Amino acid sequence: MARDVNDLTPIESRDELVRWFEQGCKPPARFRVGTEHEKVPFRSATRQPVPYRGDGAGRGGIADLLAGLQARSGWEPIIEAGQTIGLFDAVGGGAISLEPGGQFELSGAPVDSIHETAAELATHLEDVRSVGEPLGIRFLTLGMSPQWSLAETPVMPKGRYRIMANYMPKVGSRGLDMMFRTATVQANLDFSSEADMVRKLRVSIAVQPITAAIFANSPFTDGRPNGFLSARSEIWRDTDNARAGMMPFAFEDGFGFERYVDYALDVPMYFVKRGETYHDVAGLSFRDLLDGRLTALPGERATLSDWANHLSTIFPEVRLKRYLEMRGEDVGPQAMINALPALFVGLLYDDEALDGAAEIVKDWTAADRQTLRDDVPRLGLDAVVRGIPARAIARELLGLARAGLARRGRCDLQGRDETGFLDPLDRIVDGRTQAEELLALYRGAWNGSVGPVFDHCIF
Repeated sequence: MARDVNDLTPIESRDELVRWFEQGCKPPARFRVGTEHEKVPFRSATRQPVPYRGDGAGRGGIADLLAGLQARSGWEPIIEAGQTIGLFDAVGGGAISLEPGGQFELSGAPVDSIHETAAELATHLEDVRSVGEPLGIRFLTLGMSPQWSLAETPVMPKGRYRIMANYMPKVGSRGLDMMFRTATVQANLDFSSEADMVRKLRVSIAVQPITAAIFANSPFTDGRPNGFLSARSEIWRDTDNARAGMMPFAFEDGFGFERYVDYALDVPMYFVKRGETYHDVAGLSFRDLLDGRLTALPGERATLSDWANHLSTIFPEVRLKRYLEMRGEDVGPQAMINALPALFVGLLYDDEALDGAAEIVKDWTAADRQTLRDDVPRLGLDAVVRGIPARAIARELLGLARAGLARRGRCDLQGRDETGFLDPLDRIVDGRTQAEELLALYRGAWNGSVGPVFDHCIF
């Protein structure tokens, strides 16, 4: 997340939280798509991680990278405790932020087409290469840092991350790995009504393990194969299960904004921000803050800032805000970053494609969905649900998405529609995942070394 929300409007009741979600509804003509991705930086000379500060010996740090990008782009700095922790485009709405271990994130602006997403990404990658290379900084196209231990990974100077890092080991075994060593790509899409939100949320949660399998790209940890095609996806299975997972309640009768509000209210908080101070309230209840009964901050009442910030600390496979966030996939190279929003725009923004996807998953039980989610990190497209291989379902979903994008008819200046952005996914579904390709190289041309990823898997 680029920066915390700053809206001090007091919240008086649970109904106001429901209305907050309702205000996200918009007519289909105003639907947009936003794409976010994280990438792991490394020093090109030493293949070591990049700390926030440079070392004074000509080797730049993340702060230098942000300063260079600010000068190049004109974006506004995001400051915390006197240090730049991100950049914000006040005109277009995009932002750059830092994940806990220095993963560099672009939160793209909401745009009308995948062509615009692709242009935005191309500009960003050119910027980070132009600024990063003189500093000796490059970026990996992998879903997890492949070589450094958790202890070797730097820590970024953000108050919310200190609180999270202290809390994570209390609620799961892999939370610190998630924070400091993984990288994702995410697509954000709109809904027109509560019913439209429910329909899209259910389909996208159900197919999230399938899309995670297609995008699997994190087979190495600590300098060797980790036993998974998507170790990042496996890490999420034991990070903090009170705020992560497949949300089985979303498939129950009556699910809607109110039920999600109740879910979010019961997810323990991490922090409450007042002014520039992050107050550690990890494990405490938002309901108590809403009622003015929070023991750690006596008398404080909830604001819209508190609610929006709290929602940003909930991590299901698909997250509801005033839009839907697809969260299950490993980051990959440039073409794969563009492919994710193309896939979900094709599936969710076309009624015929959405109906087709809903038909595929309609008979899956909560147990079916969870078993598929549990199997995909290890098996990828060889996982099975109700006797059907994930690969076959992926092929069917890609067909639906391609038809949906063709019917949308969003063309670039050369007259090309958005369907071409799915081509990398077709090749994977008909062949091998990125992770399987990398493991084949590791066992073959790389002679059992992970080192070549720093030349092979870079933006």
